[in-house]
Amino acid sequence: MAALEPADDHKKAEMYSFSDEPKKKEIYSYHAPWLIYGMGWSVRPDKRFRLAIGSFEEEYTNMVRIVQLDQEKQAFVETGELDHPYPTTKVMWIPDQNATHSDLLATTGDYLRLWHVAENGTPRLECLLNNNKNTEFCSPLTSFDWNETDPSMIGTSSIDTTCTIWDITKRMPKTQLIAHDKEVYDIAFASGVHVFASVGADGSMRLFDLRSLEHSTIVYESSETAPGTIAPLIRLAWNKQDPNYLATVTMDSSKVVILDIRVPSMPAAILDGHTHCVNALSWAPHSSCHVCTAADDSQALIWDLSQMPRPIEDPILAYRAEAEVNQVQWSKSQPDWIAICFNKTLQILRV
Repeated sequence: MAALEPADDHKKAEMYSFSDEPKKKEIYSYHAPWLIYGMGWSVRPDKRFRLAIGSFEEEYTNMVRIVQLDQEKQAFVETGELDHPYPTTKVMWIPDQNATHSDLLATTGDYLRLWHVAENGTPRLECLLNNNKNTEFCSPLTSFDWNETDPSMIGTSSIDTTCTIWDITKRMPKTQLIAHDKEVYDIAFASGVHVFASVGADGSMRLFDLRSLEHSTIVYESSETAPGTIAPLIRLAWNKQDPNYLATVTMDSSKVVILDIRVPSMPAAILDGHTHCVNALSWAPHSSCHVCTAADDSQALIWDLSQMPRPIEDPILAYRAEAEVNQVQWSKSQPDWIAICFNKTLQILRV
């Protein structure tokens, strides 16, 4: 498998395709003073190369930093930062491609927090959302998703087996439901307003419809790793171009499972190109058949799924980082750019 060694901060480099000659690609790097875990692209048209990154420090005080690529200088500049209690489990900008809403950043950890980012890049806490009215403490939040169709809606997942759908304009929960039998590790909205999915430690992926929450649909269950032991599902990504398809990852697995909700239980494809456990995945925002996966084998791989149901044997692009890749995210506003995080480094790659 051909792969690319990372370039210097702004140098051209070669990313190897499995079908074409190597092409010159742009790569820009930002080096933080701490291990990066949370990461999110801004989608605003006036902030095309802006990202937020969150630290992973094993202590109470952590950080979120906002960085922006200066295209003239071909280097990242820091535009703002905030103190964050505990590491962020996810960082996400408001999905507002028309810039009609306030410039908001959301984070999860102990709570769901919304931060307002001023024009000069300075963030301030807008609100802290706690669904437990009986105590100031709440169960840690593992992830969240921001509804692209209705940006007033955010869904959070928690280790207390629940998912909560928030109305952030009213700063109140719309609904909270027991979603799984064990911890819920991830949540994702479909391309519309009402449907979302979740995965968790009980090894199931479940579909919910906000219009009829009395029942959910189990679309996939992982297999037993040992008698009576189910492998948790830890990540979930919904194909926004074709909402029939989702991708999920089993804990400590090097494989990515692609699911077609019209044919539940049976994977539509299994992507088996990584050699160590997969940590993150991101669908292309502009294509229904491309997905990027990242793993502990220091690789980010891009797959073309257009041949399904035939087996997908090899990725079409591979990138080798200097260390285990913790996060990957495809830019929604600039679909020819992907961001990855490894160790203390954020890199954006033109693909």
